[in-house]
Amino acid sequence: MEFSNKEVRRQDRLLDEKRAMEIIKEGEYGILSMVSEDADGAYGIPLSYVWDRGNSIYIHCAPVGRKLKCIDANPNVSFCVVGKTQIHPDKFTTGYESVVMKCTAHHSLHEAERMSALSLFISKYCPDHKIMGMEYANKSFHRTEIIRLDIESISGKSKAMF
Repeated sequence: MEFSNKEVRRQDRLLDEKRAMEIIKEGEYGILSMVSEDADGAYGIPLSYVWDRGNSIYIHCAPVGRKLKCIDANPNVSFCVVGKTQIHPDKFTTGYESVVMKCTAHHSLHEAERMSALSLFISKYCPDHKIMGMEYANKSFHRTEIIRLDIESISGKSKAMF
């Protein structure tokens, strides 16, 4: 995984690596962008996610559906997480922070990795309900697919006006 802002057009709006990692860690949702399964366009969707604090992001979905068809057709995806935003109507602009990751998507993971990812979801989104969350994860395991996004590169951009 490489953090690089060299391809960001506005070099005056670079987000540093430390803040980019904080946004990935703390983000509530991200937007997964893929090539459409019929190669006739693009498909993007907002999703809850967890980061393993290493090189992977995990998302969950049903065992069948459009996301999986897109990934099967082309596993190269983009994942974007937005940090703080603030509209400044009097200046006709918006303050923002965002992180974009180039990733390779994988599914049909081993059961242990899938359960580990579900545990990360429970820790992030339901920290006060871990026991009930793991019971729910076990009960729903057969109808839950986990997708791992292996992060190849990360870039970050901001227009600080907060």
